[in-house]
This record gives sequence, C-alpha cells and structure tokens, in this order.
Amino acid sequence: MAKNDYVMVSPQVTHYPDWEKGQIIEVEDNPWRGTVIVVRMENGDVFWDVEDYFEKVA
Repeated sequence: MAKNDYVMVSPQVTHYPDWEKGQIIEVEDNPWRGTVIVVRMENGDVFWDVEDYFEKVA
C-alpha cells in the first residue's frame, strides 16, 4: 500500500456500520506498531491504524 492508493477501511477503525472506502494520505513505519496507514474518507474524516485493518481496492 502506498500514498494515494484507495483502500477499504474496517469498521473496527471507523466505527461505521460497514467497510468504507478511503484514500491513503500517509504511510508510516512505526517501530512499535509496524506499518501505520493514515486514510482520508470520502466525507473528510481521517483515521489511522495498523495495516491489518485496511484492504487495497483493486
């Protein structure tokens, strides 16, 4: 996953009822958590968490 890629974001991150589409705005290599993805959703909300909670859109 890289900056500007589109991903589906888990409800565990967003607390929305379903997986939602967002665009990666930053990828961070965190020494304690691993790769952290920062995503801006279509409604403007921003979320971040480890890459396990994101699925790249084909």
